[in-house]
Amino acid sequence: MEEKDPKEPGKTADQGGEPSKESLQELQEKLVEAEKQKEYYKDLFLRKAAEFDNFKRRAEADSIAIVRFANEDLLATVLPIIDDLERSLKQGKDLQSNSFSKGVELIYQKMLKILEMQGVKPFETVGKEFKVEYHDALLQIPKEGVPPHTVVEEVEKGYMYHDKVLRHAKVIVSATPSDADAGSTQEQNGGDNGNAMVPKDK
Repeated sequence: MEEKDPKEPGKTADQGGEPSKESLQELQEKLVEAEKQKEYYKDLFLRKAAEFDNFKRRAEADSIAIVRFANEDLLATVLPIIDDLERSLKQGKDLQSNSFSKGVELIYQKMLKILEMQGVKPFETVGKEFKVEYHDALLQIPKEGVPPHTVVEEVEKGYMYHDKVLRHAKVIVSATPSDADAGSTQEQNGGDNGNAMVPKDK
């Protein structure tokens, strides 16, 4: 039986002949499309992986914050007790009652130590610039030689809980000349019904 030449003219690629130009072009187009899809799904995977990593980090940070600040409300309720101890110490010193002062001082120092172990510390205010993030202004008064909006007196201590304000400090702030003049005018006109002046924001 005579063997036929597979390259005989007229034969198609499916019939054993060489692939046509159209077939090669179609294969190249499919290859290009497959490469595009590969890059698309690779980019999609990387973006989803990054989103999940960010979500995981946020979840971990939230969990740490919840644990770190879990006792915030409880510690805030202890601060008035510290205030009472400080007032008792001042009164005891005024009365020159050494035994009383020493007892209260001991309790006071133990309480401060416990608060410090929980991350609670008082922050300094006198001489600092007034900032609404840390201070509550009760009053403005003119103070010679002191820049405006400077804390000149602390009425109630402020406390930090780690890097967060647990309680704002209640303070008295130096006034600008215009504020002082306004205060004098109000006093001459019968006062301002007891409302404290609030520092203007810079």
